Amino acid sequence: MSAGKIHSCIDCAVTRCDAHHSQRPYPAFCPSQALEKDRREAALAQYQNDPEDQKLAQAAAGVEADGYRKWPRVQETIVFAQRMGYHKIGIATCVGLIRESRTLAKILRAHGFAVYGVGCKVGELPKNDLGIPPEHHGPGDIACNPILQAELLNEAGTELNIVMGLCVGHDSLFYKHAKGITTTLVTKDRVTGHNPAAVLYNAESYYSDLQTP
Repeated sequence: MSAGKIHSCIDCAVTRCDAHHSQRPYPAFCPSQALEKDRREAALAQYQNDPEDQKLAQAAAGVEADGYRKWPRVQETIVFAQRMGYHKIGIATCVGLIRESRTLAKILRAHGFAVYGVGCKVGELPKNDLGIPPEHHGPGDIACNPILQAELLNEAGTELNIVMGLCVGHDSLFYKHAKGITTTLVTKDRVTGHNPAAVLYNAESYYSDLQTP
């Protein structure tokens, strides 16, 4: 065990945090069991007192229950948007996935949604202007512009934004600046065919070197 390691949920083998379903004892460091009553009540109150949070939680639970092991994520997203009563959907896409995003837009429009999409290179912002050194100008000199993507979707009045393959960090900037509720459909990973979990499934074999700093 490394010095100073802080134990949390990821170090726990009790995967169902519910005394009615799990017979195994909770570990001493269990964050859930350590919560004080007022903290639990405050979290519950947030769902109960904020109409949007309550509706989001209910719609998410409904989609999970109805579509569990039946619906692909595209369908889950459509049903979620319908149950939330959204009409205008924004797509924040990597230009490398514009073909997939166009297909997504076609599907969404077929279900009656208004769709507005913005590519990551919008505004043609040179990397030099961001102070990015020349050695980091690959694969091109134009920077991704997630802040402007978010601003344009904000101006368009999108109620739900769908992230399609924005780069690590660029997606963070988009989430930070987007005003609409945001969900992710595709997480870009060109090495694994946009399936980043493949590395985790093969962490003891093909990608074992990643466990060595």
